[in-house]
Amino acid sequence: MNAAVSSKAAADPATPPPSVVKAAEERVDSYDWTALASDLDDYGCAVLEKLLTPEECRALAALYPHEEHFRSHIHMARHGFGRGEYRYFRYPLPDLLAGLRTVLYPRLAPVANRWNERMGIDARYPEHHADFLKACHDAGQLRPTPLLLQYVPGDFNCLHQDLYGDLAFPLQVAILLSEPGRDFTGGEFVLTEQRPRMQSRAEVVPLRQGDAVAFAVHNRPVQGTKGNYRVNLRHGVSRVRSGMRHTVGIIFHDAR
Repeated sequence: MNAAVSSKAAADPATPPPSVVKAAEERVDSYDWTALASDLDDYGCAVLEKLLTPEECRALAALYPHEEHFRSHIHMARHGFGRGEYRYFRYPLPDLLAGLRTVLYPRLAPVANRWNERMGIDARYPEHHADFLKACHDAGQLRPTPLLLQYVPGDFNCLHQDLYGDLAFPLQVAILLSEPGRDFTGGEFVLTEQRPRMQSRAEVVPLRQGDAVAFAVHNRPVQGTKGNYRVNLRHGVSRVRSGMRHTVGIIFHDAR
């Protein structure tokens, strides 16, 4: 197995080794986070181009058939979620995902805190992901939420929000592991905003293999003529027309 996606047990299975965190920091620190935060403020989403290499994408996608990496297997049609399937990883996460989850969180936490302040929400998120996970675990949210999704022709993901308990981090990240036009067609990432007393707005986010999109899970603030107001967001995937599409999702809160 590719070393980049191997799992290594630690004293706390939710905490990646320091070497894994350092490698992820070098990767994530190369982005212009001021510009990304501005995109999140303006549109509710921001694209991190080429976060993963093609080799890393293929290695992660290749984990899908191997049940030992996962805690559960969901068929969307059985639950009315759409068509397609996904698997939730178990702890310890693959090193690549564990490192990215740890270092992306502190880049996004200031955005989340600023949004809550603007929306009049009292909750504030700690600087480090380990502290936030401890709060989740203390609240009985113990199950890891990063997941690997697989779509084949005709599959789609209905518009939804990934909320798994009382504690939920308001941003998450999805990484496209397949190459549009080569591995699959269709299957666009879609984000919608439901605005008060207005029609909903849709945002279709073009991604290439290895690109990541950070986006709002539930609500975000928008500046209006009378101050800030909340918009409600949902995300999904349009119908895959041919081929196979794999995506990995990094959700920062754990589930009950």
